[in-house]
Amino acid sequence: MSLTLTVDGDRWRKHLRSIAESTPGLVPVAKGNGYGFGNGRLARKSQWLGADTLAVGTYDELDQVSSRYDGSLLVLTPWRPFSTVAEVEPSDRVIHTVSRLEDLTGLLTADPSARLVLERMTTMLRHGFTARELRAAATVLATHPRARLEGVAFHLPLAQGEHLTEVERLMTDVVAAGLDTRTVWVSHLTAKELDTMRSSYGDFTVRPRIGTGLWLGDRGALKVTATVLDAHQVVRGDVYGYRGRTAPRNGTILVVSGGSAHGIGLEAPTGDQSLRSRAASIAKGGLDAAGFVRSPYSIGGKQRLFAEPPHMQASMLFLPSGAQVPQIGESVDVRVRYTATTFDRTVIS
Repeated sequence: MSLTLTVDGDRWRKHLRSIAESTPGLVPVAKGNGYGFGNGRLARKSQWLGADTLAVGTYDELDQVSSRYDGSLLVLTPWRPFSTVAEVEPSDRVIHTVSRLEDLTGLLTADPSARLVLERMTTMLRHGFTARELRAAATVLATHPRARLEGVAFHLPLAQGEHLTEVERLMTDVVAAGLDTRTVWVSHLTAKELDTMRSSYGDFTVRPRIGTGLWLGDRGALKVTATVLDAHQVVRGDVYGYRGRTAPRNGTILVVSGGSAHGIGLEAPTGDQSLRSRAASIAKGGLDAAGFVRSPYSIGGKQRLFAEPPHMQASMLFLPSGAQVPQIGESVDVRVRYTATTFDRTVIS
């Protein structure tokens, strides 16, 4: 009676191997909910892939992976003087990301031999040094001979096929800064863009940091199902649910596993600005106004409506009269956003 992620193990592992073999310098990323798998499992898989470095999102995530992976651990969130630095043995495994001059000085004061990467600001405008600050960072590092500069990082936007011009500008800044490194850590470049970058900057080592494309790149290997927990026939006007709603017409109230505690029904803003996406938003708004919201559960080949907002660990769906009603204990398909979903069980064949 659970929300279950089922993985075709052979197919998934084949995909992981394919990405690793075709991506020199691969740095797997394990952060947040571990892309639905859990960070511990991804750490073990990174070890299996032979990756020499694993990236995590925050310092607090280090404890989730350090005992399951024995390589270097790159923390993607920049170091701050107020950061919670988890205990990791040996601490020498941790590579810090630094994005401000004052933090560079602060880190090297706290640990003169720290391993670190300098993050260059990109059009993401999230963290990073400007070109001028990058040159100033080189001056600071020159006065700290024990510091171990592991490279410069570019966290690029998700938009595909538009990065090479920006990469060329950023690489020009790296070369001009005179830093004692020939390693660049990059996120969100396509395989073709990576090949072009390696060809254009043959004296640099490129380290692609990949999360979604690695762990979730073959969606056909993944299947999410919920269990039917109960079914109740209703006629128009019958009252049901926490909020005392009334059935809009004859049908069935179906109770299925999976609720707000799993991430079901919780939405993040979408970046899709296409006309199709806008039309879908308008249509969804109409459903919301009428008291209906489309659920991620599919039954009889159709995405069914929530009868009311999801509960913590179960959801109530409305099936109109004439629709196929699954048996109690039967599994139904669920479409989820893996990075925002917590599963009760993960089954890998």
